[in-house]
Parts: sequence; C-alpha cells; structure tokens
Amino acid sequence: MPMMVRHLLDDGRRQHGRAAAFGQPPCFRVRRSAQDKLASGQARRVLLDAMTIGPSSLCEDEGRSGADSDRGAFMRLVLWVIAVLVLVSPVRAMSTTPDAGQTCAPAASTEAPRVIQTELVGVPAWIRVPARISAPPIVLWHGFGPPDNEEALMALLPLDDVPAVKVYLGLPMFGKRAPEEPGVLAQRQAENLATGVFEPVVMGAAHELPDVVDVLRRRGCLQRGQGIGLFGFSAGGAAVLYALAEREVPVEAAVVLNASTGLSASVAAYERAAGRKFDWTPETRLLARRSDAIGRAADIAQATPPPALLIVHGAKDAMVDQTGAHALHRVLKPHYAGNGAGRLRLSIVPDLPHALRTPGDIAHARTLAGAWFLRFMAREDN
Repeated sequence: MPMMVRHLLDDGRRQHGRAAAFGQPPCFRVRRSAQDKLASGQARRVLLDAMTIGPSSLCEDEGRSGADSDRGAFMRLVLWVIAVLVLVSPVRAMSTTPDAGQTCAPAASTEAPRVIQTELVGVPAWIRVPARISAPPIVLWHGFGPPDNEEALMALLPLDDVPAVKVYLGLPMFGKRAPEEPGVLAQRQAENLATGVFEPVVMGAAHELPDVVDVLRRRGCLQRGQGIGLFGFSAGGAAVLYALAEREVPVEAAVVLNASTGLSASVAAYERAAGRKFDWTPETRLLARRSDAIGRAADIAQATPPPALLIVHGAKDAMVDQTGAHALHRVLKPHYAGNGAGRLRLSIVPDLPHALRTPGDIAHARTLAGAWFLRFMAREDN
C-alpha cells in the first residue's frame, strides 16, 4: 500500500478517543482495521465503517435514511478519494526529517511539491514545499472534526498556488498524540470541556507555536522578525485567534474557517448540542476571558500594520453559530480603520456547513484561503 494512503487511512487504534467536532458532545467516528480492509479490497467500506460514540441523535449522519444516507455515504467517499488523489499525485514524499538546512529548500521539480513528514519540537507535522517560494511559511491547524488531523488538512487544502512552504501541525491530544485508551477525550470533555479539552488542545496549540516557528527559523524557512501565515479550521481557528491575541509570533496574514471565538463560544455550542449547562468556576471563567477573541480585539490588531485577517463562516454551520464571526468582525473594524481597512474581511458562505465534506465546500475553502494569502503574503521573486 502506498505510504501516503497508509498514513491517510490510519487504523484507528490511536483514534478511538478523538472528538469529531469542536464544541460538540462526545459523538465521533473511528475508522477500524483500515489497512486490513484495504488490503482485502474493501476500500469503500474502510472509509464508511465507523463506531459512533455518544448520543446518536447528535451525530451528523444519524437519523438520515434512504437516499439521504446514501448521498451522505457517497459524499464521504468522494471526499476521501479527493484526499487520496492529492496525496498520491506527483508529490515527492519523505518519511523522515531531512537535513535541517534542507527542510524548506524548494522542490527540485517545477511541478510537484516536496512533502515531508516530521516532528517540530515534538509537534507532528507535514511540510509541503513548492518548487517556487516567494512568501513566508504558512502554519495550518485542523479541527476536531473532518478534517481532524494534519494529513487530512493537507489533502484538502494543499494551497499549491501559494508560493510558500505550508506547515500542517497536529493539535495536542490528536493524531499521534491522541490518548491510547479509547474514550479518554470524550470523558475529559464530559468532565470539564474547559480544562480537559479546550485549554490543553486549543490554547496548548497556540503556546507551541513560538517554538515551532523558532525551529523553522533555524532551518532557514523564514528570516528573523518575518511574519508567518496562519490558517485554522474550527478548533484550529480558535487556536489561530488565541495566537493572534497572545502576539508571541509575528503574523502577516491569517484565515479562520468556522472558528469558535473562544471558550465561551465553545461552551455555548456544547450546551446547545448536549442540552445541559456547563458548570463555570473561577478558573474556567479566567480561561474564557483569556481566550475571548472578541474581548481581545485590540490585542489581535495591535501590530502595525495589523495582521491581514479573513474570517470565513458557513451560513449553515449548525455547530458554531455565525453570530460570533459577525461580532468579532464588528469589534475589529475600528482597529482596522484607514489604511488597514482592506486587511480585515468577513465572508459568510451560503450553504456551507461546519465540516468540509463535499468537493464544492473544499473548493470554496481553497479559493478563499489561497487568494487571501496570495494577496497579503506573496512577494516578487528575488
């Protein structure tokens, strides 16, 4: 089996406890025995066979029957076929870390990017290096649901039209760093969404960013003082907003897609889905204030010029309410007045749900993110 497909369809033993979506109660799916079933020709079944954990009424595909269920299954199959095709298309893959000085060296081919699977200060990463580089690196974070790992995000958003190195990072407690024991994440979420999941995963990812960027700088991927690009989907988007507010790393441009604006928004989404109240404590209220992108708008926009920020939200996102995206844009606008006005944009996408599942959803996300990074990060070749 090709290495890239094997990584994409991991066997699920490390994935039993992963959450499927941000702010959602423990309802998620686990692919089982992927390698064995693929080897026996049951590729389609690998992509659809799953174990549902938690109330079935809260799962996206539960309750559908007949044609709706068939269409959902077909679209999931299409999504994974796209992912496999992206990963096994002309790409020169490296399964081990190259010499430090070669990490961000342009791909030798004028067509195929060079792909590296590695770890950066203990953070699992896939690095996608194009043949032409004229912009600083872009760091991308996945979410809790599809795409829910760094390989899947790279497959869906390769952004090969952007002449920059793309660094796809795994969130803490996901992928290779997922708890070995089944159900751990679900249990932590049920016990305390704030300190059990949001703080270590979302805020933890942002706190890992300075060390990751330092490694990239030492490997020649960017110059000292040069800003990076940031992208985040769902929980990854919340990590982007928190990193922007913390300002530990200079950021030139950022894109958030269907992002929670902080712990309070995530708790609200969880309460709606689970039908129960979250028990706030002084500790969790402090976390909520620290992670509140709306309350920290001045921190996000403090740099001169402020980071170019594109806020993308699906009009049909039933998981994270779009009111947060509107509120964030509204409080940021005064900080982007004058010459910075063009550096802030809100895009509400009709018919876009929370998860990226259909080819149309994926294409829309690629177009919006790619155009934003091209506009605010790409430079003329030296």
